[in-house]
Amino acid sequence: MKITYSPMSVRHALFALVLLLVSLPVFAQQTPQQVVQSSIDGLMSQIEGRKDYFASNPGELKRVVDQSLSGALDFRYIGASVMGRYFNNATPEQRTRFVNVFKQSLLDTYAKGLITYDYREIRVLDGGSGRYEDQANVETQVIGTDGTVYPVNYTLRSSQGQWKVVNVIVNGINLGLTFRNQFDQSMREHDRDYNTVINTWSPDVGTDELERGA
Repeated sequence: MKITYSPMSVRHALFALVLLLVSLPVFAQQTPQQVVQSSIDGLMSQIEGRKDYFASNPGELKRVVDQSLSGALDFRYIGASVMGRYFNNATPEQRTRFVNVFKQSLLDTYAKGLITYDYREIRVLDGGSGRYEDQANVETQVIGTDGTVYPVNYTLRSSQGQWKVVNVIVNGINLGLTFRNQFDQSMREHDRDYNTVINTWSPDVGTDELERGA
């Protein structure tokens, strides 16, 4: 399957792509590949030709992104994975608060990326099964305006009949593992003070690191 869109404006599409492919509500009867395809089509219909408007109305853009991400990402699953070995010792309130903080940090990052980065073409490739029966992988490619190919692979998990994204690997960089390592480092630096780590959470997902790959 292949979808082509005209250029929007600036350079690479890494953050924009991550947002595009996890953007719209996930429907129970869709395959993982169809979920990704529908996400691309749906979000593009909302933002195409409206970049200047959203640049001047960041609050509106964040609202659109919030509605989209909330239906497509399993934030509680991702939050627990990012906390890793620290999850069990956290209080229920701390777990919930971290999920909310983590979600807001992604909304801010991807909303900015959506109107900053550019691409020429998005390709949805064949998918395959994951490590477990309730997991699946979907491979995609973003073609930059200079012809550079950026592989972006998604891990989806089936929960209550719906496929939702639980991890993304961008150009060889495993974002779930990267966030988990950052959380672990912050816990070490702050003597395992959960509240401080949560209050100061600011994930580092710089484009320079992503473009270098693994």
